[in-house]
Amino acid sequence: MGLRDRFSNFVARQVEKRGLLDDIFGNSIRYGGRYISDTNILESSDVYELMQDISNQMMLATIVVEDKDGNEITDHQSLNILRNPNSYLTQSEFIKLMTNTYLLEGEVFPFLNIDQLHLASNVYTELDGNMIPHYKVGSVEIPPFMIRHVKNIGTDHLKGKGILDLGKDTLEGVMNAEKVLTDKYKKGGFLAFLLKLDAHINPQNAAQSKLIKAILDQLESIDESRSVKLIPLGKGYSIDGLKSPVEDEKILAYLNVYKKDLGKFLGVNVDTYTALMEVDLEKAMMYLHNKAVRPIMRNFEDHLSLLFFGPNSRERIKFKINILDFVTYSTKTNIGYNIVRTGITSPDNVADMLGFEKQNTQESQAIYISNDLSKIGEKKATDDSLGGGKENESGDQRESNSN
Repeated sequence: MGLRDRFSNFVARQVEKRGLLDDIFGNSIRYGGRYISDTNILESSDVYELMQDISNQMMLATIVVEDKDGNEITDHQSLNILRNPNSYLTQSEFIKLMTNTYLLEGEVFPFLNIDQLHLASNVYTELDGNMIPHYKVGSVEIPPFMIRHVKNIGTDHLKGKGILDLGKDTLEGVMNAEKVLTDKYKKGGFLAFLLKLDAHINPQNAAQSKLIKAILDQLESIDESRSVKLIPLGKGYSIDGLKSPVEDEKILAYLNVYKKDLGKFLGVNVDTYTALMEVDLEKAMMYLHNKAVRPIMRNFEDHLSLLFFGPNSRERIKFKINILDFVTYSTKTNIGYNIVRTGITSPDNVADMLGFEKQNTQESQAIYISNDLSKIGEKKATDDSLGGGKENESGDQRESNSN
């Protein structure tokens, strides 16, 4: 440390000890910078909205277990744990919290303790010489088979990258700019005053200090634009209003550029997403799904499958999202009409999509081609629907003759 730095620190310590400024003004002035953390980052409305859109899609997903052939296992024990992960979170809350933590911090640690699933925090990770991971919370080491390290991979194999790290500078700039404007207009505009004294300010002058403090208390108590204060001043005292150093246009121009950049740290181009939202909600949701949600789903599937089943099992946890949840009712009606023109609420999958009660019959669970009522996907369905054999041949002959 240089001589100048040591001297500056010495002076600062002496000023704090003596409290010269506080004796006179009764308070201290500090620059109001903001430092981002996982507790205040969601105060940025743009970050909050994008994270909500991504984590809500994850929350709405149906979680299933599939065997090696892709068949769903409906009564698997792991599904019971995922439906009721612990005593303080539901499945929806757990998945949403897991997604938000993953996006913000770049990593999340699901922890399976017998029949309860938790998200561990303050986890220290390391690889030993045999490339075996070790996980510690404080001084307690958690066995690797009980915990997974879900990482939003950048270029580090041991740590994920989230918006708190990747977008730190942009976030702090945006949040500070927003705070400046918010603080300015919270009181109806920027309120600052300059107190002028003809006499020298003397900390030892009790009467002078008392008067200055009373004037400042009156000014600081102005908490809204319609407040009016009458402050009688003696000879040698005057108050001038200060012009606001906050230039709204420049700050707004800065926010218009850099607030959009925050979406890129979440994998979304905000301009593209906003434009699609205005003209086609389905396309916007599909854009968000393919750009941001699907990679997260795949990563969660990999880690949760290993956590529940181990590396040697062929069973797999799958997230399934019905993208039709995000389209309008009229779009669903058109889709149903195009699927089958003979009855808009048949088959059952169309009835369910439109909110009608399923018929739950063998016929209503099959999908037919409206021209010949043949079942789609059934082997030789078209031949069977026409009756087959000689009757079919004669029928075809009659149709040919009639044409």
